[in-house]
Amino acid sequence: MFSGIVESMGRVVSIERIGDNIDISLTCPFVNELKVDQSLSHNGVCLTVVRKTDETYTVTAIKETLEKSSLGLLKVGSLVNLERSLKSDGRFDGHIVQGHVDQTALCTKIEEANGSWYYTFEYEPKNPDHITVEKGSISVDGVSLTVVNSRPNSFQVAIIPYTYHNTIFHTYQPGTIVNLEFDILGKYIAKIVRQVLNKE
Repeated sequence: MFSGIVESMGRVVSIERIGDNIDISLTCPFVNELKVDQSLSHNGVCLTVVRKTDETYTVTAIKETLEKSSLGLLKVGSLVNLERSLKSDGRFDGHIVQGHVDQTALCTKIEEANGSWYYTFEYEPKNPDHITVEKGSISVDGVSLTVVNSRPNSFQVAIIPYTYHNTIFHTYQPGTIVNLEFDILGKYIAKIVRQVLNKE
């Protein structure tokens, strides 16, 4: 489980296709602290470290992951948001992020607002539970954010300078594809309500 508070950015150093899967090797500031079998969020996708050297580590993204996320668009040199799994004795600064991406969205607009930025994302819901609510939580490429201007198939987020410079948000342009994970509590509630209404 993760909190959506990005620890650092990693950089892709190699990509190897093996059947329908890809092995992604990256470098990051805490690579010497990682170990094989450890879970790590990459742009919101929970992946397992399968190999490690003194300077890099490797994770595998399977076909299912590639179909539901933007990881298949990574290239050598791409920056990636990284977060290690939440410690049981740590502070919960974001919201519950499972690392199970629901679908992708398209960045359609970026507006500068005198020291902050508003990003607009559009998506076609893949599931009735894929909804946002005003002031609710959303994970965008693994970053825990608060929704503003919630619409049936779009929403905005406001980005402060720290987040802009310390995550891959500063690399986004209109047309960038991002990973979304909708709030797990909201998904449970939406499903329960739908089941109750269908019984009446």
